[in-house]
Amino acid sequence: MADDSLYGSLQVRPSGWDYFELDDILACQEKIPCTFETQVKDLGFLDHGSDSEHIEPATKMELPFWLAKELCARQRKIISVELPKVYREAYRQILEADATAVDLNKLGPYFYSVGGKLLEFGNAENPRIAETLMMTYMKRMRRLMDLSLNKLDGSKESQTLLPKLDHDEHNVFAFSQEGLREFEQWKQGVISKLTSSKTVINQRKRKRTEDN
Repeated sequence: MADDSLYGSLQVRPSGWDYFELDDILACQEKIPCTFETQVKDLGFLDHGSDSEHIEPATKMELPFWLAKELCARQRKIISVELPKVYREAYRQILEADATAVDLNKLGPYFYSVGGKLLEFGNAENPRIAETLMMTYMKRMRRLMDLSLNKLDGSKESQTLLPKLDHDEHNVFAFSQEGLREFEQWKQGVISKLTSSKTVINQRKRKRTEDN
């Protein structure tokens, strides 16, 4: 059984929290499978597989997350949301078997962000999804940090790993590599002062914003 504390720790923030962050905007554009629960008049042209003037009940369509959330948030639900296949049980088992071998970028460039956002829909599988996201991140992060803090991105191992990373992992790798380069330059006397990483700086800025 999934640990409810993991599920709770991955509860997503309000959708407006990252309104001005480009990465969050792009993640909200990712499409998720939906089924219309009621007729929507005059929008049948959106369903390329139908000649109807309207979108009829039981019509299946992929919609961007931001739109699906709005259509689900109304008092009378217009759509119901299904889990994208990469978050279903079959893929969760693959990740649990060997998360480090999976090409997350192929599953979705914003795998973690979209997975976290899916928790907003109150699916019965939410605890398992949250557990898998947390487990996948922790297992992959060990290898990612070991590589990014010990070898610069020109290495063969780095070139093999980079195409398999999701966007968040790419950012972690890039920030770690920047720190490693500065450390090497400092050891060689090229620079005289080490600076805080962008990750730390961004966390400080966000904390100041929250405090205000």
